Amino acid sequence: MITVFGSINLDLVVAVARLPERGETVIGPDHQAFSGGKGANQALAARRAGSSVQMVGAVGQDAFAAPALTGLHDAGVRLDTVRRLEGATGLAFIGVEASGENQIIVASGVNTRVSADWLQSGLASEDIVLMQGELPEAELMSAVELVHAADATLIWNPAPVPSFKCAALVGDVDILVVNQGEAEELAALLGLPSEPESFVSAFPKDDLLVVVTMGADGICAGKGAQRFRIKAPSIDVHDTTGAGDAFCGALAAAIDRGDQAEAALKQAVAAGSLACKVTGAQSSAPSQGDIQKLAAQL
Repeated sequence: MITVFGSINLDLVVAVARLPERGETVIGPDHQAFSGGKGANQALAARRAGSSVQMVGAVGQDAFAAPALTGLHDAGVRLDTVRRLEGATGLAFIGVEASGENQIIVASGVNTRVSADWLQSGLASEDIVLMQGELPEAELMSAVELVHAADATLIWNPAPVPSFKCAALVGDVDILVVNQGEAEELAALLGLPSEPESFVSAFPKDDLLVVVTMGADGICAGKGAQRFRIKAPSIDVHDTTGAGDAFCGALAAAIDRGDQAEAALKQAVAAGSLACKVTGAQSSAPSQGDIQKLAAQL
């Protein structure tokens, strides 16, 4: 079982010719609404990649709550651990330019009141907990302690990157996943080298898998003395929104099935690449069959 501890949002997406500069207005022809939030995106991606998944988070008691949960519900993610709190459901405002690059502003809403205490019931040593960085830092830090106490496996994608006190916990997880920008931010906070391969090598623990995603350049990763370098396949990029979440969800699902690091990383690269071909964070999450077909070619 994979438990995702994270944010739930509704994404409002506008396609534009190019992203705006500071103080500039750029007009798009229309907008689309998608279920979103990094936590929910990764939960749905893990479910589509073949694992049983439960979501621990919150939505508000407003008109955005139901559409924010639609993707998770339709995918078969367990939602009995999602709480409905008085207040506003989280919203994300996303601009996507013709190249597929995006710009995102998030209004957190009730995500700011999600509590790590909600994880206390039901965690077992065979479980995997997947979390990101869109919840309050104090709750993320408490969640690390609770997962350790249960002897469960913790995968952390600290996006956005937290402040120093919380960021210092990156070495205490089982799997750390960051993109190049996040690696640079963490390196600056923690006094580590920022170049991807050097960043990976700064964590020599045999039981810690560190992954740096590099977009079209694929990934570099390391676990103890092991090193992995996997190139991304050549694809037509339509929208990069949710590619990192598809990567994390597929990686968690592969680990949940008992795959070794190299096989799990190939499936994660395949999932992240396939997600770039479709608009929307959750609508782009690929199926287990498509992931494994592409992973076999890497």
